[in-house]
Amino acid sequence: MRRCRYRGQEKAHVQHVLTAIAVNIERLSSLPPTGEVPTPRQPTAFQHYLDQHKIPRPKSWRKLGS
Repeated sequence: MRRCRYRGQEKAHVQHVLTAIAVNIERLSSLPPTGEVPTPRQPTAFQHYLDQHKIPRPKSWRKLGS
């Protein structure tokens, strides 16, 4: 996936898009069925720091800038 098989920007772009679709399908196929709830990830060290100092953290950090 690191080397492009084709010459030309248009053909390379098509290959990259198709590779991305294939990777996403592979990721989706490894997900558990929708009835099961995946286990939550462990908090990071930064999240532990915020919790210890009682600093509220938003659900999504992406919402901070807007």
